[in-house]
Amino acid sequence: MPELPPASWHIDPENPGQFRWWDGTQWTNATAPLNQATVSEPAISRTKSKKAWLVVAFIVCALVVGGLLARWSPVIVTLIFLVVAGLAIVAIAGRPMPRLGLGSRRAGFAALGTATMLVLGAGISSASVNEPATPTALVAPAASQSSTPRPTPTPNPTTFTTVSEESPIPFERTTVDDPQLDQGTTTVAAIGVDGIMVTKYRVTLVDGKEVARETVSATARLEPVTEVTAVGSRAPAPPPAPAPVPFAQQDGGGCDPNYADACVPVASDVDCEGGSGDGPGYVQGPVRIVGSDVYDLDRDGDGIACD
Repeated sequence: MPELPPASWHIDPENPGQFRWWDGTQWTNATAPLNQATVSEPAISRTKSKKAWLVVAFIVCALVVGGLLARWSPVIVTLIFLVVAGLAIVAIAGRPMPRLGLGSRRAGFAALGTATMLVLGAGISSASVNEPATPTALVAPAASQSSTPRPTPTPNPTTFTTVSEESPIPFERTTVDDPQLDQGTTTVAAIGVDGIMVTKYRVTLVDGKEVARETVSATARLEPVTEVTAVGSRAPAPPPAPAPVPFAQQDGGGCDPNYADACVPVASDVDCEGGSGDGPGYVQGPVRIVGSDVYDLDRDGDGIACD
């Protein structure tokens, strides 16, 4: 397996118009605008005068010393800053101290800047201990570049794709009153049907393997159908009233064979029930005359009595 390059800024393989941070094992999400001057002119940090080089070297030394002191004891960095900053402020205020190298206001400003660089170096050192692979500034690749261009690393390729997945939407249930059904009975008036939810994801693949996915949208392709159950509320009909028992059955006698469709009791006299006769026997018509009308029930002679 080839050795991977160390952590540094590189041209983004997916977007050549920007930098992307390579942490030594994989590409990170840290990006920065493409600085053509930093990439194509690695010697831009050089100045044209010896004085500028001395200033740069002094600043770098202050940062390094601050970082080393912070790793040893952060309290010492704080004390040094307070002492140097206090003396620098006194010199800036117009009270030079030549014996301490602060003979002018310019020296006071230089001392104050030195103290600030010490604190800044201590802060960078502390941050690098907690996050060793996190880039601190875009100037890192410029400092690490030389006259020979560094080859672009070849990590595992990162690709993106969009996938869709379907999932069910459970249907709901409800009940309704149905006066057409008897009490205590139920029936399904509408069958419930699950809906379908379509969810789209943006999937990140590294070397063809999924490492992350992000929800893009979720749309109901089919709405669920609510299941409806009808509950009966109709009261049951009362039982029919018992039919009146014919007189002949009450008295234990038989039926006269001269009549049909109703039992005409055999008695001394039979009248239509509800009429003006006084019995003692009664019959509820209509009664069809099939023989002789011995009780004179068919008063209109149409063959049907008690109608």
